[in-house]
Amino acid sequence: MEPLQLLIVAGTYFFAACLKGVTGLGFSTTALPFLVMALGLKAALPLLVIPSVASNVIVMRTAGQFRPSLRQFWLLYVSAVPGLLIGLSLLSRLDPRRSTAVLGGVLLLYCTVALAGRDMKIASHRVRTYSAPIGLTNGIINGLTGSQVMPVLPFLMSLDLERDRFVQAANIFFTGSSIVMAAGLVTLGLLTPAVAAISLAGLLPVFLGVKAGTKIRRSLSPRAFRIAVLVMLAACGAGLIAGWS
Repeated sequence: MEPLQLLIVAGTYFFAACLKGVTGLGFSTTALPFLVMALGLKAALPLLVIPSVASNVIVMRTAGQFRPSLRQFWLLYVSAVPGLLIGLSLLSRLDPRRSTAVLGGVLLLYCTVALAGRDMKIASHRVRTYSAPIGLTNGIINGLTGSQVMPVLPFLMSLDLERDRFVQAANIFFTGSSIVMAAGLVTLGLLTPAVAAISLAGLLPVFLGVKAGTKIRRSLSPRAFRIAVLVMLAACGAGLIAGWS
């Protein structure tokens, strides 16, 4: 990589990690548009795996409620694995430009409706009914586009979870997906030792960004936190559209 490209990668890591600290989610989806515009999709995806897992682990340690979240949403997590394998298979064959732009449009539409106060609510006893199809669909989209947030985040937000429970449930999902994604990218020859070295060097800006964002999150009210999440998702949606238009 050229020095300017390395600087862009480091700056993107810090910015995405800071937003991750504030909202508890969205590292990959926030960083993806910037890295795609600078490097292209197939170069950007492997650069996100290691920093994404690192940012997830930092946030998970501060959120707590790991075991209750795992018990409640285990089917959601397991069902994402076959979806990821399907999505990665499509990535090796298709140009994901259109699907990525559609994903950005769906994110914007969802955030517009949610910010207008028209929330979808799902009763807690229906979690298992929806978990498998949502996990599978999210895995396919993740494997094809690199974005981890749709439709799992609207699903979790519709359950009205307490803030730290929501953050923990989402980050367990993101971590598992990132590990499977890493294995798939190694198989495709995209996650090489050189790429891994760049990612490891980027862990410092990731750590600093998450810590800074977490301090901000602790000072937010529940309503402000929810708005911050939706604004972050809307920005990600716009970035995905702009990056592939």
